[in-house]
Amino acid sequence: MQQPSLDEMENFLRGLQDRICNALEAADGAAKFREDLWERPGGGGGRTRVIADGALLEKGGVNFSKVHGDQLPPSATAHRPELAGQTFTALGISLVLHSRNPYVPIVHMNYRFFSAGPVWWFGGGADLTPIYGFEEDARHFHGILKTACDRHDPGFYPRFKTWCDDYFTIRHRQEMRGIGGIFFDDLHGDAGLLQAFWEDMANSFLDSYLPIVARRRDLAYGERERQFQLLRRGRYVEFNLVYDRGTLFGLQSGGRTESILMSLPPLAAWAYDWQGEAGSPEARLKEDFLTPRNWA
Repeated sequence: MQQPSLDEMENFLRGLQDRICNALEAADGAAKFREDLWERPGGGGGRTRVIADGALLEKGGVNFSKVHGDQLPPSATAHRPELAGQTFTALGISLVLHSRNPYVPIVHMNYRFFSAGPVWWFGGGADLTPIYGFEEDARHFHGILKTACDRHDPGFYPRFKTWCDDYFTIRHRQEMRGIGGIFFDDLHGDAGLLQAFWEDMANSFLDSYLPIVARRRDLAYGERERQFQLLRRGRYVEFNLVYDRGTLFGLQSGGRTESILMSLPPLAAWAYDWQGEAGSPEARLKEDFLTPRNWA
């Protein structure tokens, strides 16, 4: 089976990183991305871009990486033991944005390609983590993803939406990290068709996120909303450090720690046995949003 072109995908991802960073700088209006070029001991490297202390974004990162090596880390071979001992190449773009205003949700996007010997696959997805839930935002985000999926296969969105709901669950809390989106991994078959789908989904990110930013960025908030934002960021940290396969792969494969952990917020909080007041917007988040729903 023919493999997709690594050069084509690298050029696409580098261009996508440029477009997203330019759009986010324009939306923020104050801060600019800092760029770090790095090399990985053992093969490959990347281009990390981080923005901080902006008018919109308290912290955000948009990373490109292409790494290769002679041996896969345990996190990669645990569910694919036949790949143990294979040389590998992995490339992708990863994005996480933490806004200043609690009414603007956290957003995550990642699209990647992996090959080891004759085996290759696409993976990726995007998901939204609101601090305060708005049904209009959830429907918009999922609607953009569903429309992009449907251009390629009407079975993709329901399949990958369910996968996302299951993957982004904080199991020790028995709650979803956010309202989900789509998630897929180990996707292989017709290289041309899958690459077109993969690129289309990555290109849909700005349309899925920026209209939500425009609706929420100027809403007034106070200390109560800020403290709840920090608590929900704590949940985000728990998921990324305990469950996220990409974080584990990056750390175990000798990736650049600063780039891998750029997904973590600048500030977070943990309160002992915190409970939202019955009927409050804080309680409604968990009751009405952090459970699988058919948003699209």
